[in-house]
Amino acid sequence: MSDYKKLNIKEWAVEDRPREKMLRNGSRSLSDAELMAILIGSGNTEETAVELSRRILSSADNNLNELGRKDVESLIQFKGIGEAKAITIVAALELGKRRKEADVFAKKKITGSKDAADYFLPLLGDLNHEEFWILMLDRGNKIKDNFRISSGGISGTVIDVRLILKAALEKQASSIILCHNHPSGTMQASDADLKITRKIADAAKIMDITVLDHIIIGNNKYLSLADEGIL
Repeated sequence: MSDYKKLNIKEWAVEDRPREKMLRNGSRSLSDAELMAILIGSGNTEETAVELSRRILSSADNNLNELGRKDVESLIQFKGIGEAKAITIVAALELGKRRKEADVFAKKKITGSKDAADYFLPLLGDLNHEEFWILMLDRGNKIKDNFRISSGGISGTVIDVRLILKAALEKQASSIILCHNHPSGTMQASDADLKITRKIADAAKIMDITVLDHIIIGNNKYLSLADEGIL
């Protein structure tokens, strides 16, 4: 039988302790695995917290955006990760998303497709199902509000044009930006995407509301139909 003993972070060599390393050198000096190790505190009987964290990150291709797609149920499949640790990881990643969202919202103004994409990426970038949102703007392109129109399965969602116009009229929006995600990561507008975009733009025009863009989000990338010359 192995004599290997699970080591708590406090029992590691000083140079290997991520908490002390952060205090000495700042949070930027830590790797993603070391930061996660601080969250989970300990590993299992075969791995330290850092080693376990490396394995979890590896399962997400060492990509924090991919890690953000994992839920509690998928994280507790790793030996040494119970429900409490899994919840801690998910909560930390959610705070990161909200920080991004807060940074973009602080601008309060959309000047181009990148601003719109930066606004929606924290909302839609990590979802495993499709959602359709609108961003409502005033005449100076300042953000008035956002609204989720629908949420669907992996392959699509149902769009009700009346809900979009109702939301825009209630907020007295002068223009709107449409956005939905492709969970598959496909960065190409489908025929259905183009059809619903034209349908919404034509209906909004009657109400003197301009559809400025339709942003498609996938795998931390975006496609702007306005940049593509479709709008």
